[in-house]
Amino acid sequence: MSSKKTKLELTWIGKEHRPRLEPRILLEEPDKSHHAKFRVKEWPQENAKNAKGSDSLRSSVANEDRAKVKDLPQEIAENSKNSDSLRSLRSFAANEVGDIFDNMLIRGDNLLGLKALEQEFAGKVKCVFIDPPYNTGSAFEHYDDGVEHSIWLSLMRDRLELIKKLLTDDGSLWITIDDNEAHYLKVLCDEVFGRKNFVANIVWQKRYAPDVRIAISDAHENLFCYAAATSAFSKVANLIPLAEAQTKQFKNPDNDLRGPWKASDFTAAGFRPNQMYDITLPSGRIVTPPAGRCWRVTEEGFRKFTAEDRMYYGPKGDGVPALKRFLSEMKGMTPWTWWPHTEVGHSQEAKSESQALFERDSAFATPKPERLIERVIHIATNPGDLVLDSFLGSGTTAAVAHKMGRRWIGIELGEHCETHCLPRLKKVVDGEDPGGITQAVGWKGGGGFRYYRLAPSLLEKDKWDNWVVSKEYNAAMLAEAVCKLEGFSYEPSDSLYWQHGHSTERDFIYTTTANLSHDQLQELSDEVGPERSLLVVCSAFRGRKEGYPNLTVKKIPNAVLTRCEWGKDDYSLKVENLPKAPPAPGQQELF
Repeated sequence: MSSKKTKLELTWIGKEHRPRLEPRILLEEPDKSHHAKFRVKEWPQENAKNAKGSDSLRSSVANEDRAKVKDLPQEIAENSKNSDSLRSLRSFAANEVGDIFDNMLIRGDNLLGLKALEQEFAGKVKCVFIDPPYNTGSAFEHYDDGVEHSIWLSLMRDRLELIKKLLTDDGSLWITIDDNEAHYLKVLCDEVFGRKNFVANIVWQKRYAPDVRIAISDAHENLFCYAAATSAFSKVANLIPLAEAQTKQFKNPDNDLRGPWKASDFTAAGFRPNQMYDITLPSGRIVTPPAGRCWRVTEEGFRKFTAEDRMYYGPKGDGVPALKRFLSEMKGMTPWTWWPHTEVGHSQEAKSESQALFERDSAFATPKPERLIERVIHIATNPGDLVLDSFLGSGTTAAVAHKMGRRWIGIELGEHCETHCLPRLKKVVDGEDPGGITQAVGWKGGGGFRYYRLAPSLLEKDKWDNWVVSKEYNAAMLAEAVCKLEGFSYEPSDSLYWQHGHSTERDFIYTTTANLSHDQLQELSDEVGPERSLLVVCSAFRGRKEGYPNLTVKKIPNAVLTRCEWGKDDYSLKVENLPKAPPAPGQQELF
């Protein structure tokens, strides 16, 4: 037997094939962007009232001066300028503002969308929630079961790998999935994130009554939680508020001035010599820990609890020692893996929320209840943190994140982006969405978002089937796109025409469609000087590119032709995007 260690992983047809994604730039459509007239830190006091069981708004506004509503900042009124949109995206990525004014709604393929975010947002997303569809319908009718799952797994693998890059060190990914793909997805996530970074498989009770039409009715969906690093995530994960049924368990039979309390076990598993001692009850009876257990603290700790009147021995003073836990001191409870519909909602609740927002006939088919998303965001983030949903659907994740004072990015390919996400999120900003968690967190409106679309592919085929720069690109778009391709930050200088971006303080890039002569290159070299370097990307040039020690000269499109797949806009699971069905056995040689 071979002594070589092998990695346990899932294999499938076509696993080795990976798309070579083009890193697109994002183009804002200002007429679809939407902002309130005040920022989060200017919310009136009543926005924080009536918040129940959530940090949401209270934490984000509690210590802020609530100024009177101010006029819309001038830069927002002029947000048709590309430079303003770019500055906004950069400050949003850097969290320089720290509010929810410039969130991002992106229309486009979510795989390309994730790739577009990679440069600016790598390591900056605190929480990703996705509800990936598995509604292929007849898309797989010509495939056997193995090929069907293979295609789905490849699509998910490519997205998960990009999501992992976007997460902060203490960030987490949450995925809802039914039993059709849950077990395949679990092994795939183990491979991408590492099995040690699996946090939990949460069971969400999506139904409150069984479906009597089938033999065994499903009652739940799976909610996988993976961390970028479990050790870091465990330090920042928030407790959840006590439910009403739990708070009712706290009583005050001895009229303790500290209020209601609950007796908790004073023993711990195992044997520790310094936690083995006799306790004399008020009744005079002496007790020791039961077999296989010890007291939960040392004798010194026990005397401290006694002095603080935290020990309880039953109404007659002869019961098993217990420790008082006061309701007033409870910061919350540790989440566990059973989330009943009474706590986080069910599918019918989600549909009702959708129908209240949209016409009944246009309500989203498979929404998630806002309370479910709130629970996830509450555990995984704090106000001001960044939340991402790359399968935005009808916009639930963005709406909930917004109401909870989190920054957000949502990506949606289909018409839903404009028919559902856009109007819904406008209502949230304007305070005209009374449903979902609005009342629970005291949401009154505010903040805003910018609407982006993915730029077209940088290269296109001309009539002679040659790759050329797309006619839809102007000079600024071209410069930004080349910066992203070459790994430079796009920050055009106001004073130096040749500084379109930089990778370090001394390394710059210049992109032009001009045909540069030897004299022009020499002039550039002289102006750059010996202490700096410049990457020049141009249509053509004359002269030897090695003749300028501080310049590197490349021609476009030749220099980037092999970088990625050009001209492909849709990596989604649509019938027309799937590989052709494999031929029937024995027919491969007929044609």
